[in-house]
Amino acid sequence: MQNFLKPPALLVLDVQVGFDDPYWGKRNNLQAEDNILRLLTEWRKKKWPVIYSQHLSLLSYSPLNYKNKDGTEFKASIRPIAGEMVFQKNVNSAFIGTQLETYLHGQQIKSVVITGLSTQHCVSTTTRMSANLGFDTYMIEDAIAAFEITDHKGVKHSADEIHKIELATLNKEFATILTTDEFITQLLNKAQD
Repeated sequence: MQNFLKPPALLVLDVQVGFDDPYWGKRNNLQAEDNILRLLTEWRKKKWPVIYSQHLSLLSYSPLNYKNKDGTEFKASIRPIAGEMVFQKNVNSAFIGTQLETYLHGQQIKSVVITGLSTQHCVSTTTRMSANLGFDTYMIEDAIAAFEITDHKGVKHSADEIHKIELATLNKEFATILTTDEFITQLLNKAQD
C-alpha cells in the first residue's frame, strides 16, 4: 500500500436499519459493522475524513424507502458524528445524484476506503465508479456484507458466493482488497513513517 500524501476518506455506505429486514434474505459477514466501527475509531482518532451514504429508495416496497424513517436510519453503532459528511442518494452509486465527487476533489482527497452494505449493490457500484473517476480505491472485504440472491433462472446463490464473486470481479481492476486487520496494520505503519 502506498504512502498517503493526503489522508484517505473512509466511505461508510448505507449501513442502515432497513438492511436488517428479512426482505433481503440471508446475509454473510455478520461482523461487518464491528469492523466498520474499528475503522471509524481509527479515522476519528486521526481526524481523517469520514463520509457516509444514506440510501433513500424510491421503491415503495423497499425497507430503505425514503418514507420509512426507521429503515433509513443509520445503525446505532455506525451513526455519523459532527463533522462527518452524509450524502443521500436514490440509486446504488454514492457518486450519482450527489456531490460526493465534487466534495472529494474540493478536499483534494485522492484515496478512498470503502465499507458498508451491501457488497452486490452500493459497495460494488460505488467501487467501480470510484476507480473509473480516478480515485485510488481500497475495499475492506470484512467490513462489507452481501445478501443471497436468486438469478434470472431461479437459481439461488448464497451470500458467501455472491461476496466472493464480487470481490473477484473488483480485485485489481477497480480496487485493492484488504481485510480490516491488514488495512489497520498498514495504516498505522504508514502513519508512523
